[in-house]
Amino acid sequence: MSDMSVSYKKRGGDTRNNGVAMMFVTKYRFNCFRNQSHIDTCTRAFKELEQFGFSFGDFGFAGTPVHFQVNIPKRYSVRDAVIMVKSRSARRMFERHPGFRKRYPWGSFWSGYEHHESTGTINLEESSAYLKGQSYHHGVSVIDDVQQCLPGFTAE
Repeated sequence: MSDMSVSYKKRGGDTRNNGVAMMFVTKYRFNCFRNQSHIDTCTRAFKELEQFGFSFGDFGFAGTPVHFQVNIPKRYSVRDAVIMVKSRSARRMFERHPGFRKRYPWGSFWSGYEHHESTGTINLEESSAYLKGQSYHHGVSVIDDVQQCLPGFTAE
């Protein structure tokens, strides 16, 4: 037998991937994501969860559904992550856009339907291409209703 000395070096931290592609649908299938301000509010609400260790990839808004990639920390189950993401985004949508209370009087923004599947590093690029093409795939044109400051009319 030959003497084979192999040294293994333990990496610091958790190196396992828990990437998930998720899809949520708005309640009653209302087209809530046709306005850029609604898309921005929902995206910012998702990004607020980065303080808990979540990391988000690409987003694809298509009128009714939202598709996105998220890397869930190991201390949370997928079920817990879904609850956290849905509740935070619904709360921010109702705070920022008060007219949604008329459409959703019981405060339930997301439907009960959800889809999630694991995405490894191999099909991550394929998943990103799919997410970026959602508005084209569903034939949705987004209205840019974000209010912008004009440089000539600022208060001094």
